[in-house]
Order: sequence, then structure tokens, then C-alpha cells
Amino acid sequence: MSTDEHTTAPPFAPFTEPVPAPPAAQAPPPERVFTDRDFWGGGDLDLDAYLSRVGLSGELPPTPDTLAVVHRAHLAAIPFENLNLVLGRSVRLDVPSLTDKMVHHRRGGYCYEQNLLLAAVLDRLGFPLTAFSARVLMGGDGRPRPSTHALLRVAAEGGPWLADVGFGGGGLVEPFPFADGHQVSQGGWNLRLDRISEVGDEEWLLRGFNGRRWQNLYSFSTAGNLPQDYGIFSHYLTTHPRSPFGNRLMAARTTGGTRYALTNTTLTVDRVDGTGEVRELALGEVGPVLREVFDIDLDQQEQSIVQERVRGFLSMG
Repeated sequence: MSTDEHTTAPPFAPFTEPVPAPPAAQAPPPERVFTDRDFWGGGDLDLDAYLSRVGLSGELPPTPDTLAVVHRAHLAAIPFENLNLVLGRSVRLDVPSLTDKMVHHRRGGYCYEQNLLLAAVLDRLGFPLTAFSARVLMGGDGRPRPSTHALLRVAAEGGPWLADVGFGGGGLVEPFPFADGHQVSQGGWNLRLDRISEVGDEEWLLRGFNGRRWQNLYSFSTAGNLPQDYGIFSHYLTTHPRSPFGNRLMAARTTGGTRYALTNTTLTVDRVDGTGEVRELALGEVGPVLREVFDIDLDQQEQSIVQERVRGFLSMG
């Protein structure tokens, strides 16, 4: 027998429990998504100058009464207008620029300017808020439009509330309860809010009653926006060749039970009692009407530029 035949296999290794791995270190909590939390720029606002501009003073705690007082005062004092575009100037949406234009120089603005200034004011006063974008439906033919309007949802006792001081064709006079089916008269102007489902589950529609029928004003969804989003929207509205803001003069103002609207040389007056009138102005009357009706005081050079631009707008029509 060979020696290989007597070779024995190594003994079977006994089974042993695996040694557990050391526990993995727990991941730390994630950091904030955004490093800058001052979304609305309330700290950049000259609040005293703003309050003087809209005729308010004293203590303004973050209550529904304060929200209503500020909303009404802003709407009455600061007109809707697109004169920067008519004058060939840029539209800037940062709070210092909005304050300089609309407060210190006593001008107005369009929806993004108006509601971003209001957002800074409410933020400074301590109101939590969210900004939405809306599809303007008034004057349309039923076909969908892009979201080109801004409005705010504001948290306060008894809220949330909708706030909007930048809808030039009418709309809210004071904050509106954010509740499905809510209908109310605001100083004689009748409004209604309903949840709808044409676009998504969180879509809402604001309607106004014109004395004869309900008119769709705008629809909106509850996805939040930031000023940076409005900067993109505003660039589109101020540069697109088909944008209504670049090919006509527009101004609007609501004072009590009267709404004034100027489109080029057409001045329209609507009152809550259903009366009103439409008047065609001479080109030379545009500057005085801007001053006397809308509280927009242009210098002589600005009036000349506006008059020539309106002349051109009318010839295009």
C-alpha cells in the first residue's frame, strides 16, 4: 500500500456564528433645501414710507382686520399700470426697486409688481403667505391661457385668505376667504370662489358678477411660487410680441364703489349701482387723465413719449 493511500483528509472545520458587522453610523438630518429663507424681502422694505403712501399709520398686528385695512388702502392708493413698458423702461421686481418706483416715486405697476410689494409688506408685518399663479380668463373665448397673473394666500385668524391688489380688470377689493363656494359682496362688488377640476384636483376659479351674469375672472392652482418664478413670467409678458402689456397703454384704479380703466384713449367708468360710461379721449388728454384719475404724475417728456406711443398703438389697431 502506498503512502498516498494512508493520507487522511483534514478534519472538518466546526460551524461558527458569523461575527456581526459594526452598526452603520446613522445619517445626519438633511439640511434645509434653501439657504435663503427671506423669500419675500420684507427686510428690504421701507415700511414707514409705504404706510405713508397708502395713508396708514399706527400699530398693525398680523390680524384679519389689519390684512383688510392694508389691502383696501393699497388698492385705492397704488394704481394698476404698465407705463414702464410704454416708456421703454425695464420692469424690476426686487423689493428695493418696487419701493423706489411705487412708493417713493408714487407710481403704480402691474400684477407682479403690485403683489410682490404687498407680499413684502405682509411679510414685514408678520403674516405667513404663499404665492400662486393664475390663468386670466376674463375677456377670453373659453380657450385655456397660460398662467400670467399673481395672487397671494395669507394665513391669519379665520383664514386662510386670498389677497390680490394687482388684477387690473376688477377682482378683490379686500381679502377673500379661501373656501369652496364662498360668495360675498365686497362694497357692492359681488365675487364667488369655487373649486373646479378642469386642470387638476387643486384648481380654483374666481368669478365676478357684472350686474347681469357671472364672469370668469381667473383660475389658479395651489402650487406655490417664489419671486424668482415671477421674474421668468414677467420677462415673458414684457418681451413677447403678442403680450397685451407691450402694445397698449393700460391703467386701472378702484376707489370705493367706482372702478376706472384706461386702455390707450378709452376711459371706462363702472359703478357698483350698475351705471357707468365710456369716453374716448383726445391724445392730449391722456396725460391729464393719468394724473387726475389715476394719480400718476408724468413729467412733460414722459407725457410726450406716452402720447406718441399711444398714437402708434392706435394706428396698429
